Amino acid sequence: MGKGYNAAIAANPYIVGSFACIGGGLFGLDISSMSGVLTNPYYLRQFHTPGSSAQGAIVAAMPAGSFVGALAVTQLADRLGRKRTILLSSLIWVIGSILQCASVNRGMLVVGRIVSGLSIEITAPAIRGRMVSLQQWSITWGILIQYFIQFGSSYIDGVASFRLPWGLQMIPAIVLFIGMLFFPESPRWLMDRERDEEALEILADVHGHGDKNHELVQLEFEEIKQQVIFEKSEGAKSYFDLLKGNIPRRVFLGSSLQMWSQLSGMNVMMYYIVYVFQGSGLTGTRAGLIAASVQYVLNVVATIPAIIYIDKWGRRPMMILGSLFMGTFLFLVGGLQARYGHWGSVNDAPVWVIDGHAAATKGIIVCSYLFVCSFAVTMGPVSWTYPAEIYSLKTRGKAVSIATATNWIFNFALAWATPPGFANIAWKTYFIFGTFNFAASIHFFFMFPETVGRTLEEIEDIFTEGHAFAPWRIGKHTGKKTLADVIGQSKEHNSIDEKEHV
Repeated sequence: MGKGYNAAIAANPYIVGSFACIGGGLFGLDISSMSGVLTNPYYLRQFHTPGSSAQGAIVAAMPAGSFVGALAVTQLADRLGRKRTILLSSLIWVIGSILQCASVNRGMLVVGRIVSGLSIEITAPAIRGRMVSLQQWSITWGILIQYFIQFGSSYIDGVASFRLPWGLQMIPAIVLFIGMLFFPESPRWLMDRERDEEALEILADVHGHGDKNHELVQLEFEEIKQQVIFEKSEGAKSYFDLLKGNIPRRVFLGSSLQMWSQLSGMNVMMYYIVYVFQGSGLTGTRAGLIAASVQYVLNVVATIPAIIYIDKWGRRPMMILGSLFMGTFLFLVGGLQARYGHWGSVNDAPVWVIDGHAAATKGIIVCSYLFVCSFAVTMGPVSWTYPAEIYSLKTRGKAVSIATATNWIFNFALAWATPPGFANIAWKTYFIFGTFNFAASIHFFFMFPETVGRTLEEIEDIFTEGHAFAPWRIGKHTGKKTLADVIGQSKEHNSIDEKEHV
């Protein structure tokens, strides 16, 4: 397979996009790799019926690995190159899948999930708007596909009912590895290593049919070259550079958004939805799995409007309204559980469960579905888009890695803490997550400026002049009012206020 064939693949946006989304699909596969086996009798027997803390630790092992990967990915990609990093992550994922599939005890299973989690974060990209939404959509597809594989495997007798889904996880990683062999290295990374001629050759193959003097090729080459020069001279040399000027505020906003996306409780619904429906009174393993499958389908479908309209609706409305809706539905679930539930026993474990109240059971299921839809159409894509937009070129790499690491550390903590929460405070767990959502909506309103449709220069002005106006005064970019107009009006308003005060 020659260089021309590689160029033809790399130049096709559909092929490139498909392979870029495999990384997100791997993330989704691992998110639901445990949800379908939590009530599997063969799984419970193999791992000696894990208690709430032990089960939380098993689930939390994956985000623990991803946390390490988030901190390491920038350095690794800079040293090895983008292509080699993805190839390495694919191999790591296969190793993690093998360890999980062959695990004979909890320790081996935890190690396998940590290895898989490390691989997930090494491949995660950070791009804007609709493309980030497509990445989020691939995650939801990964969740859905893995869950249905687990659902189908639940009809198998024996340990193959949970080992088979874990083993099949390696197939997308193998496809990604083979596909990346035909992709060229990133021209930007090559220029960063002063290998300009190789970078120009790749750009010529992709954009100019091999002609290095093609106008588009030269334009792209010069643009990337200037970015590389800028980042080398002005870019953050260490994480301490993120403490300068107005950068800490941006880092805080990006990291706190990732924190709120986890505190929303969405991953509780992804990891432990079987427990949620079990407590609602939906008896029978099959019934719970079927009800949960509807939720995963809704997660995929509800992400589609975000893909289409994320760059029209604006980031602030999606964050604020999404968190308000999610908080409301969680309070409804908690209220129904508190009113109609009681302590009972399922599989010899204490469970807060509803008996004999079909309406309450249906109400909890519906509210759970609406909660998931609220996240999928709002916070899901925005939580990855917004951090990538608010950072300057010189700090983006390191700042995004901190935001992503924040996502994973909270994912890890909540995945571990939720099973003991259900086992000890039951319905109050939903009120805790609901309160987090309402607190998030307040934070979004008072602290998060709108970024949709704005250039990097305009966003830079937002944070440079951030002391002069409130975030809610900056609406979506419509072309009717410039950012300078808004800043000027805010300064004039503040000046009038000061005079009146005097």
